[in-house]
Amino acid sequence: MSAGREIRLIEEDDGWSAVDVETNVASGGDTREEAVENLDDALALHRGEKGRPVTADDLREWGIDPEEVSDEVTTPDAPWFDDASE
Repeated sequence: MSAGREIRLIEEDDGWSAVDVETNVASGGDTREEAVENLDDALALHRGEKGRPVTADDLREWGIDPEEVSDEVTTPDAPWFDDASE
């Protein structure tokens, strides 16, 4: 039998956060159910199952200079990432 995925649900003052422990992909919602549904979408994007990569043209359209965006992958400054590797 294979192990299932571990998902952390965190209740906050303004809703819920759901975090996939293996990937550290996170999402949120007003309810637990909404947070998990949004996490499913975020994981599909993370795996490349839907969506497309952001282009320099996308960044410019959003008012972001592509030359100022780092390619370095970093951990977001969010409380649910503090102990996600434990």
